[in-house]
Amino acid sequence: MAEFEQQLRKWWTLLRAWLRGDQRAETAQKAKSALQDLRDSDAGRRAEAAIRDLRQGEVGRKAEAAIRDLREGETGRKAREALRDLRDSDAARRARDALRDLRDSDAGRRAKAAIHDLRDGDSTRDDS
Repeated sequence: MAEFEQQLRKWWTLLRAWLRGDQRAETAQKAKSALQDLRDSDAGRRAEAAIRDLRQGEVGRKAEAAIRDLREGETGRKAREALRDLRDSDAARRARDALRDLRDSDAGRRAKAAIHDLRDGDSTRDDS
């Protein structure tokens, strides 16, 4: 797993560099190469095989059938109606109004500014 994570981080770094950099063609080639290395690695092959086995196996087929039944069946219809009723209820309307009031308040604006500052601080550290 550590090899997989290391290769994934390398690929992610190359991808971010490509998105920011001026030498996009060379960086894109490096990112493609890193991704291909990841897929060709033992950990990558094992992960792809595990995902394929899960999809094609009995458990995967049963899960897909259960999801399809839930979507198309009576239970799914009742769940959609319940969610629609909840969304249209007074409690949901009051919750949306309260969130809107919070977002528009001084505290909400300060929280947004703090999040932006935190995000901007992280991106400047990542760039170095």
